[in-house]
Amino acid sequence: MDFKILYFLNDLHCEALNKMMIFFTNLGDAGIVWILLAIVLLCFKKTRKCGLLILIAMGIGLIIGNGLIKNVVKRARPCWLDSSIPLLIKKPLDYSFPSGHTLASFEAFVMIFLHNKKWGIVSGLLAVLIAFSRLYLFVHFPTDVLAGAILGTVISIVTYKMYDYLIPYLKKKEVV
Repeated sequence: MDFKILYFLNDLHCEALNKMMIFFTNLGDAGIVWILLAIVLLCFKKTRKCGLLILIAMGIGLIIGNGLIKNVVKRARPCWLDSSIPLLIKKPLDYSFPSGHTLASFEAFVMIFLHNKKWGIVSGLLAVLIAFSRLYLFVHFPTDVLAGAILGTVISIVTYKMYDYLIPYLKKKEVV
């Protein structure tokens, strides 16, 4: 099923879509677009909490998703299994499951959405485009992307809730 979806997407390739998908995947490389956005958000008192929580969630995701799960599951990428499909980007060297681009994108998107629904929708569109680009470019299976989206969402929600739980607790400890 995974390969059927990827082959269907490969049939859609055209120069304009190729350029667009390469652009979106490059935005997601190493989570750079989200890290830069978090740094900007840290600069303003009104958005500081959101920026901080994006960075915390992304750090947790890096450890759990890229550090732990990828190296335990060790799932080969579609481009490793079927080299007949020409790649439009450099062949990734790390494992496929879960998608790190999607994981980071959904951590940032969900955190932004939890703080501001309007900007959350805009960041959600970018997160979906980055995630889709990984399928279009034949470097992830749909289940890799789905797992990245679910894991990113869970990490952000848990991070958000833990912050709200821990900060009042820590402030009480300071008074004592």
